[in-house]
Parts: sequence; structure tokens; C-alpha cells
Amino acid sequence: MTLTQYKKAIEQSNIVSKTDIDGIITFVNDEFCNIFEYSKEELIGKNHNIVRHPDVPKELFKILWDTIKQKKTYKATIKNLTKNGKTVYVNSTVIPIVNSQGAIEEFIAIRYDVTKNITLTKELKRKERELQFLNDTLEKRVEEKTDELKRLNQNLENRVQEEVEKNRTKDRMLYQQSRLAAMGEMISNIAHQWRQPLSELGITIYKMKKLFTSGGDEKDFLYSYDHSREVIKKMSNTIEDFRNFFNPNKVKDYFLIQDAISETINIMEGTIQKYDIHITVHCEEEIKIEGFLSEFTQVLINLINNSKDAFIKNEIKNRCIDIEIFRDEKGNVVLNFSDNACGIDEEIIDKIFDPYFSTKHSSVGTGLGLYMSKMIIKNSLNGDISACNLKDGVTFSIIIPLDNQESKGYT
Repeated sequence: MTLTQYKKAIEQSNIVSKTDIDGIITFVNDEFCNIFEYSKEELIGKNHNIVRHPDVPKELFKILWDTIKQKKTYKATIKNLTKNGKTVYVNSTVIPIVNSQGAIEEFIAIRYDVTKNITLTKELKRKERELQFLNDTLEKRVEEKTDELKRLNQNLENRVQEEVEKNRTKDRMLYQQSRLAAMGEMISNIAHQWRQPLSELGITIYKMKKLFTSGGDEKDFLYSYDHSREVIKKMSNTIEDFRNFFNPNKVKDYFLIQDAISETINIMEGTIQKYDIHITVHCEEEIKIEGFLSEFTQVLINLINNSKDAFIKNEIKNRCIDIEIFRDEKGNVVLNFSDNACGIDEEIIDKIFDPYFSTKHSSVGTGLGLYMSKMIIKNSLNGDISACNLKDGVTFSIIIPLDNQESKGYT
């Protein structure tokens, strides 16, 4: 390759300019004109500081001139200003050209545009600060919600003690014991539901770091940033769901059965995913019933937990739960909860709703789940619950009379 060819290659792939020893521009290539938005006629004969950015300290240019006047090469990333006021960043190499007598004849500056990289780096730092703020806020909110959960737990324990002191009925006392058992199950679900998003958040932050260090695509970085915010929001919503479940100031009211099912699945999401349980819900219309939403949710949680334990015990691979809601010929609401966990031994199926009856080890079950479920359906909803075996599982049928709710506009 000839010297002319080398010169042409450099000029076509870089931003090139030449000045005399006083900094007056004597040559610029097309790339220089393109990036700084000047014509060659506007540049030739002008001082090179025509593209200087006012934000750059004068001391920087003093260092540049001191260096090149000593016949040394100067390298730096310099902030410049175009004709139309746009900021550009260029990696610059300024080389003094010396004649045969050792005197400087001119200076050549070779640059390449790094504006996109600099802008992306600044944006990344800004996003990191914003993400750090979100993380700090999340930590504070988690701490607040944890304290609130502790207070709710204390309220629950106080209610149990009050019921004992007032010598309330055996059913009421058993209900409180069941709620405390549910508390342990719920806390376990919180831990499990957070494990996956925390891992996901860690992977996303690692990807963001890789994008930053490798000068990756800005869209990929912004996608990772938005994804991190969604994960943090979902974790915050999880705390809110569990707080509502244990709210001691509950009021009997009309609620959609579908809402109770949705809340149950949301609360049990960690368990459902961990044990690969597939839940299908069939309901052709929206139906409201009067009672306590949290209590009805507890019934559904008990049923899901029983199915989960049966799936594990019987080593079921394809784990399915089917929930069907409809009105029977008498106008009652019927909820059929079916699984494919091999069913219940016919010798004990008529005992499963007895208090303290359990086929599980004492470390796993208390024998109160189905008993309390029956009490809730009976006392709070004036309904009934029963069980019967299917070919490959069991169906729990909950029947709730609607009475005159239709005339009141609640269905």
C-alpha cells in the first residue's frame, strides 16, 4: 500500500484536521465537516477553537498545547460543540509534524466519534442511581411491611388469648389454632415467592453490568432496567397480599367467589410453582356470596395444601387441580374442587372432617384443616362441604345457599 493509499484510508475512516503552529486550520476531511456541521470554506483559515465547547476548562487546552509544543503526541477524549450547538465527544490524537531541521511545521489531529458511548455511560450511571434509590426504597418498605406483619401477628395472638380468657366455644378456639397454623404456611410462601424474583433481579443487574462494561445496546439496557422495576413492584405487591389476608379488622360482606380464588392462587403462588401444580378454574358467571373473604380463602388454601401433600405422597407427576363453580337446580352455589392425587382411602373418608384427624405425620399436619374448613362453610356461609372419590382423585363439593341474595342484587 502506498503512502497516498494510507492517507486516503485514514481520512475516510477518521475525523482528520491539520493546523499550522498557531492553531489555524489548514485542512479538514469530509468526516470532520459532517460531524461538526461546517463546510470546508467555513473552517479553513479559522482557529481550531471554533469547535471548542465552553464547558471544557481552559487548563485542558493549556496542557494540550504544552504537550504538542514539546513535540509530544497528545491523546484525550474531548468535548466539542458543533455549528448548530450539538455536543459531541471525540477521542483525539494530536501529532506534531517536525521538519528535517527539527522544527514543528504543523499539527495533525486524528479523531473518532465516541458521543454515543459517552452518552450511554452517563445514562447508565443515572439509571444506576435511580435503581439504587428504588432498592433503598424497597428495603425500607419491606422493613415497614415486616413490622406491620409482626403487629398483625401480635394482634392475632392477642385475639386467641382473649378468646381463651372469655371461655369461648371449642370451635372458636380451634379456629384460632388453625389461623396460627396458616400463618406459618403463609410465611413459608412469602419466602418461596421472593426467592425466584430475587434471583431474577440479581441476573438482570448482572446483565446491566455486562451491557455497561461492553458498551452494549441502549435498548437492551433500558429493557433490563424496566424489567427490574417490574420485579421490585411484584415483590412489593406480595407483601400487600399477605397483609390483607391476616387483617384482623375483617367485616362480613358480599364478595365474588372468583376474587377469593384469585387471591388464594396469588397467595399460594410460591407453593403452586414449586410443586408444579396446574390449576384450572371454570365459571360461566360472576357469583357473590356473603361472608368473610379471608376465611373462604383459608378454606381454599387448606384444600390446595391437602392436594399438594397427596401429590407428593403418591408421587404424581402431572399434578392437576380443577375448580368448577355453578348454580344447581335449587339455585345454590356449588364449588367443586377436584384433583388427580389418587383419592382418599374409603375406610377413612367419612372421618376426614373430624377435629384432629389426620393421615399426615404430626410435623406436617394438625388435623384441623378440613375440620375448620367445614366450620367456616357451616357457620359463616350456612353451607356444607363433602368429599367423594373419583377415578384418579377426589372432589370436595362446597354448597352455599343464596337465599334471597338475587332479589337484593348480590348475584
